[in-house]
Amino acid sequence: MPDHPQPGEFAGRTALVTGAAQGIGAAVAEALAARGARVLATDRNGEGVQRLQDAWAGRPGPGTVRAHRLDVTDAPAVEDLVESCEQRAQPVELLVNAAGVLHTGSAAEVSDAHWADTFAVNTTGVFHVSRAVTRGMAARRSGAVVTVGSNAAGVPRTRMAAYAASKAASEMFTKSLGLELARQGVRCNVVAPGSTDTPMQRALWKDGSGERQVVQGSLEAFRTGIPLGRIAQPEDIADTVVFLLSDAARHITMQTLYVDGGAALR
Repeated sequence: MPDHPQPGEFAGRTALVTGAAQGIGAAVAEALAARGARVLATDRNGEGVQRLQDAWAGRPGPGTVRAHRLDVTDAPAVEDLVESCEQRAQPVELLVNAAGVLHTGSAAEVSDAHWADTFAVNTTGVFHVSRAVTRGMAARRSGAVVTVGSNAAGVPRTRMAAYAASKAASEMFTKSLGLELARQGVRCNVVAPGSTDTPMQRALWKDGSGERQVVQGSLEAFRTGIPLGRIAQPEDIADTVVFLLSDAARHITMQTLYVDGGAALR
């Protein structure tokens, strides 16, 4: 039986991580590099991924992190990046769709611009990158994709209708892709985090009690708390992503794994 992910497990393999400038995406990029992967860390925040590359260069580890500015809503740019990897004989074998945006507001009041931006990044971006990368995976009959979704895709949330809908769409796209590519040996799964200590999460907090309120939940907002009594750290999500990319999960595809401390009660 395959072991759990170990340092060096992904040695010689190229991983593309979107949304890698901060939060979960950055944690995933570091976790993969720590296990030997050549990580292409992308984000439309080019300075953010450059900082990640510079920081990783000073740390011991078998893998590498290379920064590349990429807007996942720009289909031609995505195609060009993936094609350049193929031409350099470093085809993408591992893909993590972690890019995401969040615009809050009631469903009846969300603006057209916020709705469009949410779906452009969270859903269409997943489509652009997955389409470009999995063509090569299917041809090589090998590869793994993980889309970072949200427990909001499976549990209604107040003031998060656009975000929840976009994540639900990207989740079903990823599973449908996994069904189509299963016979080519390509696995596609979804990790659904709950509240995680990231800049996106902290932007929702009004004061220093934000974390406590998340853990306790809110009856007014129809929101359960977190049964495990703690908010997730980005590394908690990254470790789950790494597992699903690894050979330890070689018989797992088209699944959604909730990593939310039990908040979704699933």
